[in-house]
Amino acid sequence: MSNSTQWLRNSLCAATLIGSMLATTAQAEQVSMESASPNSLLGMIPQAMARHWADNDIELQLSLNQTLTKSLLKVAAGKLDLAVAPPLAYNAMTKNAGPYKKMGDKASALAANVRSLFGLPGGTYHAITWADDNIKDWPEAVGKRVYIGPPAGAANTQVIALATKGGLIEGTYDPIKAPWGAATQSFQDGQFDVYVGNTSIGSQSLAELSLSHDIRLLSLADKSQTPDPSLGLQLVVIPPNTYPGQVNKSPVISWQTVMMMVAHKDFSEETAYKLTKTFLENRAIVAKSNSMLSQLSDIDPFAGVNAPLHPGAVRYYQEAGIAIPARLLAQ
Repeated sequence: MSNSTQWLRNSLCAATLIGSMLATTAQAEQVSMESASPNSLLGMIPQAMARHWADNDIELQLSLNQTLTKSLLKVAAGKLDLAVAPPLAYNAMTKNAGPYKKMGDKASALAANVRSLFGLPGGTYHAITWADDNIKDWPEAVGKRVYIGPPAGAANTQVIALATKGGLIEGTYDPIKAPWGAATQSFQDGQFDVYVGNTSIGSQSLAELSLSHDIRLLSLADKSQTPDPSLGLQLVVIPPNTYPGQVNKSPVISWQTVMMMVAHKDFSEETAYKLTKTFLENRAIVAKSNSMLSQLSDIDPFAGVNAPLHPGAVRYYQEAGIAIPARLLAQ
């Protein structure tokens, strides 16, 4: 059993036990948080950070497998302390659009309550073809079937933008939509030619896929092909030999989703300060605890973040001498 698999198994504990097992002082403050699935980066990071927050008298009550657009709404309404939130969802809320369209002006009014603490690395887009196919780069997928994510998801916009930046023009290929959970098997069954999966670098599922059949990852031409800031993405490099059956001899340049930790504007300033300080000052330790978390130590704390910073977070960044983008300072 790999170290990553063992680490994940050990992490799948009841969320309410995290705080009770780790908080060691009677004055520990209970903080509720929601995030994604336990074996995703967005689920693994808060689990790994829990003991460090506990050392600073913050008892984390973590609920996983949540729909993050709904978690963001709970924070905005004051019904949840913290949530991992997609920047695109926050942007939609401010515009009364997307999943919040039916709420009308109430959505944008609630968005005004949201404050950010720091950014978090999400999954990396892996554009995969079989090594024995004749698709060696993005332009060669013209006329092919390309998986672009689940129906009506933010991934559609992101994958289309990635393909376009790589030289595959929208309208010149057949975009296929299907649930994430069925995509890998559908690719193996030949239902599309390019599978664009979103997972952590070094994912066990992609390692197993490459063992069944050699794969090639499609790459952007160079590091100048950065994503539009509004997409909630950042540039990332996937090394050669990351997967057993990967045939790429050079580093693969792709994009990684970026999320943000958010709280209500009235959330305790002191607690927001301690959460931010503890996260930034212990992320290198957490990154070394598991290879799948290695990118945690390098991420720009403001990458993808588009909600104004909480005063407690601002206090930490100012004390640490970290320059804050003017766009993130609440008016």
